[in-house]
Amino acid sequence: MATLTYLQAISDGLREEMRADDRVLVLGEDVGAFGGAFKVTDGLQAEFGEDRVQDTPIAEAAIIGTSVGAALAGLRPVCEMQFSDFVACGFDQLVNVAGKMHYRTGLAVPMVVRLPTGGGFAGGPFHSQNPEAWFMHAPGLKIVAPSTPEDAKGLLIAAIRDPNPVCFLEHKHLYRRAKGEVPDGGYETPFTARTVREGDALSIVAYGAMVSAALDAADRLWDEDRVLVEVLDLRSLVPLDEDAILATVTRTNRVLIVDEANATCAAGAQVAALIADRAFGDLDAPVRRLAAPDVPIPFSPSLEAAVLPDPDRIVEVARELLAY
Repeated sequence: MATLTYLQAISDGLREEMRADDRVLVLGEDVGAFGGAFKVTDGLQAEFGEDRVQDTPIAEAAIIGTSVGAALAGLRPVCEMQFSDFVACGFDQLVNVAGKMHYRTGLAVPMVVRLPTGGGFAGGPFHSQNPEAWFMHAPGLKIVAPSTPEDAKGLLIAAIRDPNPVCFLEHKHLYRRAKGEVPDGGYETPFTARTVREGDALSIVAYGAMVSAALDAADRLWDEDRVLVEVLDLRSLVPLDEDAILATVTRTNRVLIVDEANATCAAGAQVAALIADRAFGDLDAPVRRLAAPDVPIPFSPSLEAAVLPDPDRIVEVARELLAY
């Protein structure tokens, strides 16, 4: 197995599927000769040609709408939003057309929308959002959010092969920071949660970039407090692995949910609601949530750091929960 960055793993997954299935095509702004805003698609147009790696106008509604049409015609498009924030311009095509097409007509819409998401790089309010909750509320869409290079490749391949439209949340902060061994060839990672670290005192439930923050916090809690913390990586938000969430509650009886998105109606809120509804009797303390306040992400690095959850704040809240 090769050691790849998160970015390289996504690129490798695209390349594997394009080689294996000539129905797969890539489209988006600057994805061709330029190789994408973050270079995820670098080299793909040279290998597969302009018909399968298409540069588009700056028109997100057209990009997603074209992908819907291509999927209905039997292709498997992967369209890129340069930043996840820009998907708002294509919201109608994604939510009201792609998401509802199977319900309305019985036709499959096998397409993937790649959404470079999240903060941590001082990108400001128009380049740092976490829009997953918008789409969790929209029937017909699947939503995945990998935290490791191995899962980034496997979840992308699974998304491309899935008959439903899938929102693929790839966290920009992880692109070149997260590294790990990635299996060669094509493989699928299931849309289920994964227990990253086992514990018995407290469960931290997270996804995307917050998984590594949770692991850092868990290491500190062991080193400083000799407390074993379990970390559950959701990986998929829709479908949500309810069994895995309820199982971790049963094992530890205390839960902290860490979510980078704005707190109101975030993915973590759905997890908390599930636990309150189906595992209340297993709890020895209230469910705690750590999420971003409901403000636009600041440009200032120091203000951004104050807004986004980090290991220090996770440790602080975890200790409060352990002492309850």
